[in-house]
Amino acid sequence: MANKLLYLPNPHAHSHKGQNGVLLIVGGSKTYHGAPILAAKGAVRFCDLVYFAANKENNSLMMKMKGTSANIIAVPKEKFHFALSHSTCVLIGNGMDVDGKTKQLVASILKTKKKCVIDAAALRVLPLSLLHKNVILTPHTGEFKAAFGKEATIANVKLVAKKYNCTILLKGKKDLVASGAKSAYVTGGNAGMTKGGTGDVLAGLCAALFSHPNCPSGMHAAYRRIWRMNCLLLRRDCAEKLSVLPHL
Repeated sequence: MANKLLYLPNPHAHSHKGQNGVLLIVGGSKTYHGAPILAAKGAVRFCDLVYFAANKENNSLMMKMKGTSANIIAVPKEKFHFALSHSTCVLIGNGMDVDGKTKQLVASILKTKKKCVIDAAALRVLPLSLLHKNVILTPHTGEFKAAFGKEATIANVKLVAKKYNCTILLKGKKDLVASGAKSAYVTGGNAGMTKGGTGDVLAGLCAALFSHPNCPSGMHAAYRRIWRMNCLLLRRDCAEKLSVLPHL
């Protein structure tokens, strides 16, 4: 099962810019500026272009980072619909406020029927009736309960994924990915993945993979085995380096 679900994009030799995934990230607020930036950095190496749409302050931060993130394009308010129409996937929710404005924006994006990944605050104002097969939800247990009014049990996650015909990546010590009638577990990683911002990077990576036209399904994009294994290798690498430092 793992080999069948493990997906990395393989761009066609004759493809052009924009044909291997264009992602629009919608996120950020006055309080949380870092979340969408982390998502964008997690995405940028796995798709052709990343559009970044946030409030004025967060867009300014991204503009200052142009030298280090040349493929991330900060989108002003008047260019939002252009970016939305040209994107092949939308990531929404990272760093946003839980309010009516976010709910309205989530609903408008879901109505386009585009591929989309919904994370963080957007999960807490989720219009369930608008979910469709091109949606990936990435909740932890608390966000799952806020979205669906149910405890995040294995049975409930599978039930909800089938009922709404969407893909759900339930994050935990052992991840559960459910899509329609199919499901799989993802193991690996370590407790260091609880660090703030880790979920934002994951959402960016997931959305970037999903933005590719040849991505087989939302389940393939959400299957984060490569992410968990990289976290495990990073921890081992850091542990080895720390072990050679003199004791203080």
